[in-house]
Amino acid sequence: MSLIDFAKTPVTEIFGTNCFSNAVMKERLPKNIYKEILAVQAGEKELTLAIAEVVAAVMRDWAIEKGASHYTHLFQPLTGLTAEKHDAFIAPTGDGKVLMEFSGKELIKGEPDASSFPSGGLRATFEARGYTAWDVTSPAFLKQDPTGTTLCIPTAFISYYGQALDKKVPLLKSIDALSREAIRVLRTLGNETSRRVFTTVGPEQEYFLVDKELYDKRPDLMLTGRTIFGVLPAKGQEMEDHYFGAIKERVAAFMRELNTELWKVGIPAKTQHNEVAPNQFELAPIYLNSSAAVDSNQLVMETLRNVARRHGMECLLHEKPFAGVNGSGKHNNWSMATDDGINLFDPGENPESNARFLLFAAAVVEAVDRYALLIRGSVATSGNDHRLGANEAPPAIVSIFFGGPLTEIFDNIAEGKTSGKSEAGGTIKIGVSSLPSLPKDVSDRNRTSPFAFTGNKFEFRMVGSSQSIATPNTFLNVAVAQVLSEFADKLEKTSNKNEAVQAIIKESYAKHKRVVFNGNGYTDEWVREAERRGLPNVKNAVDSLSILTRSETVSLFENHKVLTKEELESRYHIYLEKYSKQINIEAGVAIELARRTVFPAAIAYASKLATDASALAAIGAVSTAPEKRAKRIAEICSELYDDTSKLETVLSEAQETGDVLAQAKAYFEKVQPAMKTVRTKVDALEKIVAKEAWPFPGYEELLFKL
Repeated sequence: MSLIDFAKTPVTEIFGTNCFSNAVMKERLPKNIYKEILAVQAGEKELTLAIAEVVAAVMRDWAIEKGASHYTHLFQPLTGLTAEKHDAFIAPTGDGKVLMEFSGKELIKGEPDASSFPSGGLRATFEARGYTAWDVTSPAFLKQDPTGTTLCIPTAFISYYGQALDKKVPLLKSIDALSREAIRVLRTLGNETSRRVFTTVGPEQEYFLVDKELYDKRPDLMLTGRTIFGVLPAKGQEMEDHYFGAIKERVAAFMRELNTELWKVGIPAKTQHNEVAPNQFELAPIYLNSSAAVDSNQLVMETLRNVARRHGMECLLHEKPFAGVNGSGKHNNWSMATDDGINLFDPGENPESNARFLLFAAAVVEAVDRYALLIRGSVATSGNDHRLGANEAPPAIVSIFFGGPLTEIFDNIAEGKTSGKSEAGGTIKIGVSSLPSLPKDVSDRNRTSPFAFTGNKFEFRMVGSSQSIATPNTFLNVAVAQVLSEFADKLEKTSNKNEAVQAIIKESYAKHKRVVFNGNGYTDEWVREAERRGLPNVKNAVDSLSILTRSETVSLFENHKVLTKEELESRYHIYLEKYSKQINIEAGVAIELARRTVFPAAIAYASKLATDASALAAIGAVSTAPEKRAKRIAEICSELYDDTSKLETVLSEAQETGDVLAQAKAYFEKVQPAMKTVRTKVDALEKIVAKEAWPFPGYEELLFKL
């Protein structure tokens, strides 16, 4: 698509042009209908069919004016991807013509085939009925491509019996749960104006770009999203010259079009830069409410891929596309705010807001400590297993970074001190009515921490780059909601709120401060220290997912009416199956490439070397190098043949394992190690086979050509 000249068309005229935002609704809807929609968005009223009819008519006219012929209910099934079924606006008139219609009923509800999506046993194959329901908290938008324009309506996806078949329903329920408990706490603190608490998210998206011509020559990239084989080039990221470096012209053109496409649909893409690894980049938007942020991030990932292809590139969203090179995450910047504009993690400018901040911050510390396994499980994928614990990502140990000054304040409270000197300077007196204002930047930033406080929000850095952010935010919301519920219970039973707040902060932080760590999370010393503190360190996805079916998890989610036992069990089965299927594909690709591509190419090159050695001998030239090299290649090829056969055997055994957990364990414990052995041999061959004889592009081309 053509690039826009921002000198002639300002960004302000582009932003939101393809988004059916509140601003568009305010302009086009009758005033009374617009007020009703705002009330529905705030959770104060239920959407009626009469209101939906008016909105649908206006939405249809707006979309058709912009060239739309179809609409779709956009939803997030448990595949982790976005699904859509397109319907035309047309309605036959009976005389061979059509009208362009879109009813309130069609806006509110759709009916995709529920049996074709993973349900983990919630639905049988023959039980096909499922419903999509309009999510009024996330704006509709227009998706444009060279083939046409489609109206996209964000929705939730449920079964015939109301079970959640997607990632949006639990997210929305978790936001309600967190709001309910947070408002209870605020009421005890004297806040009578705030009616609702929202969670906001700003997901920083990391990704790689590779030349499409090279990508098309790598079956492993095409089928798995990562390189199954590959040797690091002489130069990688060790010079640290790519991070924040000047953006290449080809990439800049891509980013310019990417921003334009995102701005059109109302996604506030703000920051872009080169990341640490060669050909790695990052995009960061401004915060949105969690529901809209989840939908926006799904659209960001799709747009990244589409725009990259238009520029002759492919976008890689896998967490670790290149072994030995930094992988990609999705830093989930999470915060809580009221409907009247109070950020609950802002230290504020007066004693009252400080007490509120300390109480809510303490709740997060306790939640992260108590529910560390749940938070770890929310990011458990096969792709993230390659990344967590490496140099660019936090370890699998869940901890919180506060920084020196804020940690000292909490330590003083926990130790019962009435005052103390903070590193930031000034005397900190502990007491609701006597707390001084705290500086906004009460800490440095710590990129090695999985959960870091960064001024007025928490940055959850463990989320994988290809993940939907819905599940991590759902689990986080529920964990914090539970702690706030317990805080509220205590505060509601006492008449002396000041003393109660101090006591709660003191007791909670003293008990859970073990999870606070301000040092380097990449070091072996921290792993040993975390073990000494009793912090869990679950290093793989298979073990991490077991938390979903534990009784305490079921009680937690059922207590807050977010997920039932059956819905949690279904997710456990789906995520384990997805893990096994991903490794199964990767192992299959490894076998195919090794046998049908690498082995023949290496043998052919060894034969050429042997021929060269014979030719040299025939003319009396003395050189044993070609012969030795050919012999070494033949030896490695023999080992590769045996190792590939072993991989095929363990893969077949894993495929025949019936139980979903046993199968996932087989893939993790047997198939993956066998794959690594095969890779060792293939990578050894790549090092000694001539570059022109190697059958596919190597890391040097993939990482440095753009």
